[in-house]
Amino acid sequence: MKSQLPIICVVLLACFVPASAQKSSDNPNPQDCSKLPDHGKLKAALTAAVKEGQDANGGLGNQQWGTVVNRDGTVCAVVFTGPNRAAEWPGSRVISAMKANTANALSTNNFALSSGNLYAGAQPGGSLFGLNSPPNPNAAFAGSPQNFGQQNDPLVGKAIGGVIVFGGGLALYSKKGELVGGLGVSGDTACADHVVAWRTRHSLGLDTVPMGVAPGPSDNLVFDIQNGVSSSGFGHPDCKGGKPSKDIIEKLNQSLPVGPK
Repeated sequence: MKSQLPIICVVLLACFVPASAQKSSDNPNPQDCSKLPDHGKLKAALTAAVKEGQDANGGLGNQQWGTVVNRDGTVCAVVFTGPNRAAEWPGSRVISAMKANTANALSTNNFALSSGNLYAGAQPGGSLFGLNSPPNPNAAFAGSPQNFGQQNDPLVGKAIGGVIVFGGGLALYSKKGELVGGLGVSGDTACADHVVAWRTRHSLGLDTVPMGVAPGPSDNLVFDIQNGVSSSGFGHPDCKGGKPSKDIIEKLNQSLPVGPK
């Protein structure tokens, strides 16, 4: 229990401090997206990851939504990989943004937590029970659907907020090891979302992850839930539906390693 206390404190602090109060001292502009991929780069990287298909990613082989937020939780880009916005689950647009927010909000320059690392602790009886929270409605439900996934997506420039505790959200680290924001991917099983997010982050060169709860050390998913209990406190369930992703995920640290290059 003692070994988990620093992590729990970081999580609770991030949950209760408003995004506006979490501005980086060296980046006072909450709208600054200069350290993150733009719409075109994000779309290209996410599309390439999705095109790897079920054999590489597991899941259902669905098209995906992807979102990046900066360190203040401001949405910088929202994209989809299919021919149009109707080719992906509509609900996954906001879910991807919330996953990005979660990973960014609950990670630090020294320690990364993926959205999936929070699953076990957020269950009834867990130390983080009640962590889930809804998005900012003024961002989530704003604007015209015809702009969803475009450069002028209504989410861009707004703080989406919200916390989601299943796979698909990863913190983004520059080559210098600076935490610059978060990436969220949604549209398939939570496990496939995690794999696609991992591939996308690697392709963008934003995976200099310093430390995490998974082997590596990293922010990979941990599959240690037995009889409803995670031995580490950071476990995530295996995903049903489509092609299993567990074996793929457990090899990510070897196939696409994170950390200083």
